[in-house]
Parts: sequence; C-alpha cells; structure tokens
Amino acid sequence: MEPNKEDNVSLPATAQITAPPILQDAASQPGFSAIPPVVPPPMAPIPMMPHPPVARPPTFKPPVSQNGRAKTSDSDSESDDEHFEISEESRQVRERQEKALQDLLVKRRAAAMAVPTNDKAVRDRLRRLGQPITLFGEQEMERRARLTQLLARLDMDGQLDKLLIAQEEDVAPKEEVDDEVLEYPFFTEGPKELREARIEIAKFSVKRAAVRIQRAKRRRDDPDEDMDAETKWALKHAKNMVLDCSNFGDDRPLTGCSFSRDGKILATCSLSGVTKLWEMPQVTNTIAVLKDHKERATDVVFSPVDDCLATASADRTAKLWKTDGTLLQTFEGHLDRLARVAFHPSGKYLGTTSFDKTWRLWDINTGAELLLQEGHSRSVYGIAFQQDGALAASSGLDSLARVWDLRTGRSILVFQGHIKPVLSVNFSPNGYHLASGGEDNQCRIWDLRMRKSLYIIPAHANLVSQVKYEPQEGYFLATASYDMKVNIWSGRDFSLVKSLAGHESKVASLDITADSLCIATVSHDRTIKLWTSSGNDEDEEKEKETMDIDL
Repeated sequence: MEPNKEDNVSLPATAQITAPPILQDAASQPGFSAIPPVVPPPMAPIPMMPHPPVARPPTFKPPVSQNGRAKTSDSDSESDDEHFEISEESRQVRERQEKALQDLLVKRRAAAMAVPTNDKAVRDRLRRLGQPITLFGEQEMERRARLTQLLARLDMDGQLDKLLIAQEEDVAPKEEVDDEVLEYPFFTEGPKELREARIEIAKFSVKRAAVRIQRAKRRRDDPDEDMDAETKWALKHAKNMVLDCSNFGDDRPLTGCSFSRDGKILATCSLSGVTKLWEMPQVTNTIAVLKDHKERATDVVFSPVDDCLATASADRTAKLWKTDGTLLQTFEGHLDRLARVAFHPSGKYLGTTSFDKTWRLWDINTGAELLLQEGHSRSVYGIAFQQDGALAASSGLDSLARVWDLRTGRSILVFQGHIKPVLSVNFSPNGYHLASGGEDNQCRIWDLRMRKSLYIIPAHANLVSQVKYEPQEGYFLATASYDMKVNIWSGRDFSLVKSLAGHESKVASLDITADSLCIATVSHDRTIKLWTSSGNDEDEEKEKETMDIDL
C-alpha cells in the first residue's frame, strides 16, 4: 500500500511546524513497508530593516619604546598631551593667563624688594648685573623701576643669591684700593629747620585732631544734634543754586580762583600772568592787580589764617602777596613750571607742585625751602593738606595719589585706580576721606582707614580739572570739568544733586565760601561766575522755627 500523497506536501516557511506523530515500526506490522521520516525544510531568514553602521570607539595603543615594551605614565596630563591636540586659540589663552600670572608674581616680588633710591647706586647695580645703565629717554624713577623688575625676576628664577655673591666679589677688590666707600642711605637728611617744622606740625595736628574727634563724638551722642536734618538742609541749598552773576575776568583764559577766609574777596589768575582781586558779592570792582610773574599764572590760593595769598606760575616760581598788592616773598627752586599751590592749615607753610616730578614745602616767613619731596615717576600736579595738618596728599601724571605724613616725611598710602593722570585731590573735613579727579573723567573717593577706593563716580564727559569738598562738614562735593559743567554730589551717598551749566568753554577751577552759600567758577571762556542758592530768606526762617519747635 502506497502512502498518501498529501503526506508529502511541503509546508510553507511561515507555517507553524508541529512534531509528526510517533509511528510504530512498519516492519512489525504486516503489509506495510518502512516509511522514511519526514524532515521539515529549512526556514527562510526573516527579512530585517537595514540599520546604520555603528561607529566603534577608536582604540588607542600605548606608545611602544625601543625595546618593544609599552610605556606607562602616571599623570593624566601626559597621556592627554600624547593623544589630544590643543587648538591654537586655547594655547594662546593659556599663554596669556600664564603671562598675567607671571607679571602679578613679579609685581608682588618687586614691591618687597629693597632697591636704592640714589641714582648713582642704581646705575652701579645695573652695571654689576650686566644691564645698560640707562636707556634712551629714561629718567631716574623709570631707571629704578627697571632695576626693581629685573631683581624681582632674578629672585623668582632663583639667581639673586648668586648675583649678589658675584657683586660682593666684584666690590671687594675696590674696597681694598679705595680708602673711602660711599654708602647711600634710603633717606635724605633734611635741615634743622625741617625738623623744627615737623615738631611744630605735630603739635598743631594733635590739637586740631582732638578738637575734631571731640566734635564728632558730641554730634554723635547729643540728641539735639540732627545730622540728617543738617545734611538735607545743606543739600537743599546746593540743589537750589543758580547763576547769580557773571563777569569777564581777563583778556586771556582764567586758570584759578580762591575766596578769602571771610568770603569778601575773590582772587582769579589767568594765562596772562596777572592775578586780580575782586570785591564780593558782584565781582565788578577790582581791589588790586598783581603783576610780577613772567609767564602764565597756573593757580592762586588765599591763606586760611592771614590776609595774604599765594600764586603759582609757569616761570618756576611761587609768590606771596598781601591783599593790597604788596609782594612779600618769592619762592624759587623748582626746575620746571608749577602746577598747583596750597597753604598748610596753620598758615605758616606753603606747598607747591611742579612738572619737575617733585612737590616742595616752604616757610612763608623766611622763604626757605624746607622739604623737597620726590616719589612720583612723572610730573606732580595736585596737592592738598588735611584740616588737622598732619597729612598731605599729592597727585600726578603717573595716575597715582599719594598720602604723606608731614610729621615723619613718609609716604604712608599710595592709591592706585585712575587709569589716566590725576589732576586734583582734596581732603574731606571728616579727616579720613580723600577725593581725586583726573583725565579719566572719574572722581574717586578714597577711605584712609580702609586704604582703598570707597566710591567711583563717573563724574563728567571730559577730564575733571578740580574737586573740592564743602568746607564745613563735607555735606557735598563739587567737581569742575572740561565738559563746561560743574557738578555737585552728595557727601553721603555721592548721588548727583545739581549740575551747574553756563560756561561756554572748559571750567578750569572752582572754590566754595566758608559758609557754603556761594560757589565761584572760572573758565577758559574768560568769565567768572558766581552760583548762589535761590531760596528765600523767609522760607529759611520758617524752616528754622519749625526745626526749633520739633526739637
């Protein structure tokens, strides 16, 4: 019997395959022959969707040395440098950062280095180090700064000790030959008059400081003292200031102005070299005309004690005058033109600044030069004395403001922050605030106690020619600028109170009366302008009455 044909039908590939039934042995059954087992056909592969090729991570092989062994590194930075390339921009940024860090470390080392101040000693040190003793156009202070930077770099490289030993060996044979060895101290001995002046200044400043501190304590502890009300009253008067009168002061641009201690006389100077004294309050009548300078006059200031005034000029001299026009003293000694002049609060000494990179202190009674002070690397322009009389501040074209202790002669503070020449400085009546203005159009307030910049005022659109505090309590600060404006700022938060606009050219100088009720300004437009408060006297009396009732 033949098997059924249906049993040999092939199944599709996708059909489910079932196991065939178990058959008995055909040989054991009669009439049946052996049937071969049915083997299912192989399944066709299931179609799959195509996939993108998978990117394999690159394999890095360690570098092989010459002996065939793989090199191993303990630091990750070495392996990164071996396998990754740094972009050119990243390399430049890293180089700039390293250079800035190196410069900072050099500056720190240079500040701690002891470098001689005598120019001959500086030249000898440069010669021993194998450096040129001078460069083209190099001045004394610049040469000393170059030596300081050189020593700082050698110190960082660890070569300073070797160089100092070599210098000692070079100097030793000379000491055997020369009988006299010149030793240059780090200070210059002054005359006996200077020592006496320092003692007198110390005694004067102690008394003035005691009075100032006692007054500050009384104002703080006395319940009847309302400092906020006084400040508001002063700022209100400053806000109400308007142009009171204007008059031509000279045929040439005006450069300086100053009120007398009683506020009855105004002095102005100009590029013609003439100084004029005007009768207040209308500046229409001329009291005296001071003519003796051969060049343009740069500044004028009244004495805080006597009825005399001092003038500075580009003829390298400063002169002391009486209010009637009599010449009292002529101070000669500067090597270049003068910039500013200021009286010491005691009225016995006069400070002058010059483009010869020094400022000097003079005795007005004898006309003798007491102090020749160096310290600025460029021309010295501004000068001011603290009301106690113990400190003096100077500013220069080196963008620095320095504070000097007149009792010891030391530079106690150096304020860095201006990026251009500093043209004016002024102390606050509180004794610990210093204002400075310069060619960077800024006015900075420095705190002598904290030794840093307290406020930065973007004061004007052009350079700040002069800054001056209100003389009573420092309620406000006035700044003059070449943008033809004078701005008044609050002495508490240094916000803008009033902007006085009226000049047609650069404002060169300003001054404030002792009672703070009038501000005088002079300009290159040759005019003198007086600014006073526009408030009515009746309103002021009412305000005073209400304040008394409240108290």
